[in-house]
Amino acid sequence: MKRFLRSSHRYISLLVSIQLLLWTVSGIFFAFNKIEKVRGEHVIERGAIHANLADFTTQIEAAQSVRLASRLGEPILIVSKAEGVNYVNRAQQSVPMLEPEEAKSAVASGTKLTPREVEILHTVEAGDEYRGRRLPLYRVTADDQGETFYNVYVNPYSSEIVAVRSLKWRIWDLMWGLHIMDWQARDDIHNWPMKVFSVFALISALSGVWLFFASKSRS
Repeated sequence: MKRFLRSSHRYISLLVSIQLLLWTVSGIFFAFNKIEKVRGEHVIERGAIHANLADFTTQIEAAQSVRLASRLGEPILIVSKAEGVNYVNRAQQSVPMLEPEEAKSAVASGTKLTPREVEILHTVEAGDEYRGRRLPLYRVTADDQGETFYNVYVNPYSSEIVAVRSLKWRIWDLMWGLHIMDWQARDDIHNWPMKVFSVFALISALSGVWLFFASKSRS
């Protein structure tokens, strides 16, 4: 039995050793990097919204949520329904999509960054840095005074900054994918490799503890 456990422990430990190393390295990276800076929250400037709610006389039915936002300084209502999202101004009209230069203005006023280039995004693939956000989006490349480059994602109807991505975020995302063993989408913590290697790691740890005490009792 001891021979079987020793042999099993050796090969299981070899199998999981690389993943254990990745778990450790990624865990150290997470511990030494503040999530606020990874998400770029330190470069976002959130201003107050000045609005008279009495100006919005539109009747809203069957809404899941209604909230107030500032579209380049002008208050609008964001109405979420089962069939989609509506952006309504004080004239009870749906607001048009921002122009590219207006998206850059949103970055200039809503962050501490200097906007450079802008493009519109209509599709998302697994692993993209703006996954989970409603499309379309404007992606505005920008930099700070230290010439650190960022991708800033702007809602093209409300002008809200929905995500800020930098090299630090991309490293974090890579580490997260290695940590949860989801190397493509990097958002599924219930995948089978994660479950299997977690069980193997547990078996390796338990067998190692048992062999340690078995060896002590023998000596």
